[in-house]
Formats: sequence, C-alpha cells, structure tokens
Amino acid sequence: MPERNYFKSKSNSLYYFTEDGVYRKSNHWGRVASCRWRLNTKSVYKNQQTILAFAKWEDFYHLNEKEKLFYISINFETKKIKIKVSATDKALFLFTLSDAQKREKEIKHVFKEVKWAKHFDQSLEELRYIVSKKLINSNLSLQQIKVNIKLGL
Repeated sequence: MPERNYFKSKSNSLYYFTEDGVYRKSNHWGRVASCRWRLNTKSVYKNQQTILAFAKWEDFYHLNEKEKLFYISINFETKKIKIKVSATDKALFLFTLSDAQKREKEIKHVFKEVKWAKHFDQSLEELRYIVSKKLINSNLSLQQIKVNIKLGL
C-alpha cells in the first residue's frame, strides 16, 4: 500500500507532500496553527480566494515566539516592509516575531499618517526615513524616538 502523502485539515486546507516541499491549497493564509504562511504573488490576493501554493522544505523554520530571530527590512521607494528570519547575520537588530509584527505596524503608521510630523523641522520623507530606521535598529518605543528627534539626539 502506498505511503499517504496528503493531508486535509479541519479548516479544509489540502496539503500534498513531496521530496522537495509541500503544496497547499487553501482559501486562508497568514497565521495557521503553529506556523505562518506568506504568499508571494504577482497578483492581488484577497482572503477567501482559493490558492494553490508551494513551499520548499528549506524555506520552513521553527516558529519560536521567545527567541529574537527576526529582522525587518524596508524598501523606502515602494514602502514595503518585510519581516525576515536572520540567517546568522550578527549585524542585524533582531526581534521576537511578535515584537517584529508590532514594529511593522508602527512603520506602516509612520508611512501612512502625516499629522505626527507637523511638529518637526524636517521634511516628512526625511522624518519617515529616520523614524523607520530607528524602529528597525533599536528597542526604543516610537514615542521615545520622536522625543529624541525633537531634542536633537
């Protein structure tokens, strides 16, 4: 009898396991049980659309909520923010996953809102750059960063 190489979850996601990785057919993505699935698509994705995706085994990593394993990268031209797993680069400022997600949310706020910047002397784009860089390279709160900029620190 052949080995079973598929699985259907309680939420009706289908998984097909191969030597190279796993295919997943689902209409929900993001945090799933004890792992996170992120779709890299060329088209706009909306939840509840059924999508078939493939992930290589080497792209999986243990989701450890307590260890600082994650860093944040920002493309300032497109204003895209990505949380990535450190590949042992000691120069990166690392966060736990939940802290990185909080920082990602704060950076999105910095990119989207304009009111917060009206009390500063720098241009909005310059402030966004400075604040975002400090958010991804320190444990300072957003409020502490703003106060430090105001004080010239």
